[in-house]
Amino acid sequence: MTPPSWLEHVTGVAERGRAMLGRSGGTHNTANLAATCDRLIARRGEASGLALATEVVRALERMNNAETADFLEVLAGSFSPPPAAVAAAVARWRSDPTDDSVMALAMATEAPRQELFRRLNMVGGGAAALVKLRGHLLELLPARPHLRGVDADLRHLLSSWFNGGFLRLEQISWGTPAATLERLIAYEAVHEIHGWDDLRLRLAEDRRCFAFFHPLLPGEPLIFVEIALTRELPTAIAPLLGVGRPIADARAAHTAVFYSISDCQPGLRGISFGNFLIKQVVRELSAELPGLRTFATLSPVPGLARAVADRSDAEGFTDERLRALIAGHHDDLRRLASYSDEMEAFSRLLQAPGPHAPVVARLAGRLALAYLLHVKVRGRIADSVGHFHLSNGARLERINPDGDLSPRGRQSHAVMVNYVYEPQRLEANHERYVRSSHVATAASLGGEIKSVDAAWSNTPRRERRSVRAAR
Repeated sequence: MTPPSWLEHVTGVAERGRAMLGRSGGTHNTANLAATCDRLIARRGEASGLALATEVVRALERMNNAETADFLEVLAGSFSPPPAAVAAAVARWRSDPTDDSVMALAMATEAPRQELFRRLNMVGGGAAALVKLRGHLLELLPARPHLRGVDADLRHLLSSWFNGGFLRLEQISWGTPAATLERLIAYEAVHEIHGWDDLRLRLAEDRRCFAFFHPLLPGEPLIFVEIALTRELPTAIAPLLGVGRPIADARAAHTAVFYSISDCQPGLRGISFGNFLIKQVVRELSAELPGLRTFATLSPVPGLARAVADRSDAEGFTDERLRALIAGHHDDLRRLASYSDEMEAFSRLLQAPGPHAPVVARLAGRLALAYLLHVKVRGRIADSVGHFHLSNGARLERINPDGDLSPRGRQSHAVMVNYVYEPQRLEANHERYVRSSHVATAASLGGEIKSVDAAWSNTPRRERRSVRAAR
């Protein structure tokens, strides 16, 4: 006879605890649920504690959005550190700064909700309920910043429970259980999967898909990556996703192209799995297909259109910088758009559905390069996709104008980018980027980078002279 799993053991103990407590686990309102949470934190018995934790988890699973918001407010209020205990611990440490005082301070400042979350994680469905709870919390946070303490506690614990040591890499194939395949269709966040036929093509002989799983969320992918095995570095996404494309022999491929990486669990946002994923997948593919020489991406530039439209940022695309970047093409732009002002003409041409005229496509690529090299947020490049790949040690290899002509591509002005993962350079590129935001680039981009740098760096001096003159 197979011994019971840990989850089966816990479930059995919880059932016995429920009988001991005489609880049916029925519907809760917010006040009753808060009282149950109080009892759970105070309870020391294993069976009764697991019974109460199971009851809370089931209540969380049934909550609608309004009830979840109410419960988060309770967690922020009633389950925060008691101010009097914190003040007393601070006073003790100030008068006696010993290790014991530090430990007492740490205990006083830990919110009771952390112990609540730990106990909920002990029962089946507890981790999933907490991940879902944080997903709701992140949606509410911009309008309710006072919930940041709850988010900090959840993120702290989830980061520990979902660290890389517990992740399991699995290859997804057409033989993977249908429930998991359905989740891939639902979770794809970059290039929508249009049903089962489309998914079958993405899992064909010349394609690979890998996902990370975690024992706390059985059957639920945390993140997955789709890969095209090709003979050359692609410049556009449409040929990779074409319905009628020929299926190639994977053994003849020279290049593995990571063309879509999708996070699946909103409640785990900010807990990075992608860096582990790409490096592990590179190892898996290298072992399976030793003929692969290049590992690269075909990536969007999702913040580009928004950044170009925002002329108010003095560190971004000001009117002066844009004019400098498109210098020499003003007449062409006015003629193509039949508009007298070159800036307005360029804006209209950029926003028009592609394919773009060659001069417009080329200038869109120049804007993308300027954006990736010069527009920063908190000491890192502003583009989220670029930051992800560069911080993992990739280099910026090539800019591909008109690489994505789909409606979604408009947020990138249709530009796509190749980042290359060169295993021998990953650590050096990563260190330079995290220390100084240095963007590793291919030698082939050198000439265009000089033109972009000149246009970008010359305009701030003129702006500063104008400001001084105005004063």
